[in-house]
Amino acid sequence: MLRPRKKRVSRLSENGILYVDFRDTKLLVRYLTEQGKIVPRRTSGNNVQQQRQLAEAIKRARHLALLPFVSDIQR
Repeated sequence: MLRPRKKRVSRLSENGILYVDFRDTKLLVRYLTEQGKIVPRRTSGNNVQQQRQLAEAIKRARHLALLPFVSDIQR
């Protein structure tokens, strides 16, 4: 028997964040994997506009050296 999946609620919507700022690194780090990749929309639960803002903010923060491009962890 299949159960309907629970709808993922975005942390951005929960906190009432309308604009994702590239200087808010604490928020941006939540949406990065351990390797430094951007978490996909289906995992984060963001809508299309939020995911685009998030990706653009992460890329700007990387360019200004606020966030690393890759992690320092070596396997």
